[in-house]
Amino acid sequence: MANILETILRRKELEIRERRELMPFDKLIDRVDLADPPKGFVRNIKRTIEAGSPAVIAEIKKASPSQGVIRESFDPIAIAEGYMIAGATCLSVLTDVDFFQGNDSDFQRVRQMCSLPMIRKDFIIEDYQVYESRALGADCLLLIVSALAKSKLDELNTLASQLGMDVLVEVHDRHELELALAIGAKMVGINNRNLTTFDTTLETTFRLLDLIPAECIVVTESGIRSRCDVSSMRSKGVHAFLVGEAFMREESPGKMLSYLFFN
Repeated sequence: MANILETILRRKELEIRERRELMPFDKLIDRVDLADPPKGFVRNIKRTIEAGSPAVIAEIKKASPSQGVIRESFDPIAIAEGYMIAGATCLSVLTDVDFFQGNDSDFQRVRQMCSLPMIRKDFIIEDYQVYESRALGADCLLLIVSALAKSKLDELNTLASQLGMDVLVEVHDRHELELALAIGAKMVGINNRNLTTFDTTLETTFRLLDLIPAECIVVTESGIRSRCDVSSMRSKGVHAFLVGEAFMREESPGKMLSYLFFN
């Protein structure tokens, strides 16, 4: 598992070449032009926080490299409906096929029925995927600092902005945070899971908080499993959460969302 990120990125390079053969760039651009305008991912999070509520980015994912299959009975539409009823601010949908058992179809099906802003959760490493995300109807995409050279991170962030999408820039330590802030990230996701060891600690978020400007939205990712975890984060000024596994392991993901954040 120590080299799982490198393994994923090598596979992603091959996948992008395969996708380009199936959908040439000029046809992809035509699909981008037909997509509905972005719904305002960051705007919705800010509005929720300003109203005094936690902003929950509720994730739909079937599996992960470290945990294997998380949810055998997997119905993205039913899960999304439960999240919406429970008060999610935004949705996150995994589209990586090989390591998370996601796909574009899941994203598109949820997009068609969901009024909330959505982030495409994948390993974005090339311009092609940014256009592809907008064509799928994504309002936001994920950029992982540890997966990208600084120049490529800046390039993809700029392109996403030009296409009207917001960006969640994911970091794991101080060095990555400095790179994220250097490209003008408006929303930083602090992943509490070490992608090398897969150990998880909420202290990762707490250690980096004082280094982040007040105008930048902080999203804590991974490791939120209890109401105590939520309270600890909110007491330190963190009000945006990306949660997947804690919801997906429950019979009713939406009810778990409601229990953790609103009951």
